[in-house]
Amino acid sequence: KMAADTSVDILQKVLENEILQSTKVVEEHLDAEIQKLDQMDEDELERLKQRRLEALKKTQQQKQEWLSKGHGEYREIPSERDFFQEVKESKNVVCHFYRDTTFRCQIMDKHLTVLAKKHIETKFLKLNAEKSPFLCERLRIKVIPTLALIKDGKTHDYVVGFTDLGNTDDFTTETLEWRLGCADVINYSGNLMDPPFQSQKKYGTSFTKVDKKTIRGKIYDSDSDDD
Repeated sequence: KMAADTSVDILQKVLENEILQSTKVVEEHLDAEIQKLDQMDEDELERLKQRRLEALKKTQQQKQEWLSKGHGEYREIPSERDFFQEVKESKNVVCHFYRDTTFRCQIMDKHLTVLAKKHIETKFLKLNAEKSPFLCERLRIKVIPTLALIKDGKTHDYVVGFTDLGNTDDFTTETLEWRLGCADVINYSGNLMDPPFQSQKKYGTSFTKVDKKTIRGKIYDSDSDDD
């Protein structure tokens, strides 16, 4: 027991020493930064201020440009023709192919409304799948709801039903945000290696259920039992 106690004491001392060392490094770094600012003359400070202002201005201009292109809100587009125009003018687009009679589309709507306001860098759209047969065939959309994730005018990923979202109707907005982050279609600040839902086993087999349902020429609800 004595030996165990001693080793715990040693570990504690090592840990305390580590903390002291890292605190010292941070303090030294701060001191150096303060000293650097103290030594700057007025011209240098003015240049620094100008650079910050320019960066801020650029960010504001980018934001205004996005807003002018319809970013910042979740919108329905009336036709397939509008889809091509909307996709052409924005780098990142999320388009929800929905159907009025599908309950899960309403769940998706709720989350997309929140994310459209939060991720102004991405355009969020919805399109009635029954009014866009050409697009559904071209993009091979068989299950409703489906999100088409588009970068630089090309569809490079899909969220089909809720299988990628923990396989539950109760998935959180954070879970959908994480999934869009995985596709790099939004600026995601969380950890992509750590999905917000617990049932990660399901995620590993997320596409098996979808594959069974891709029967040619017919669109299914993601919660239907047709095989």
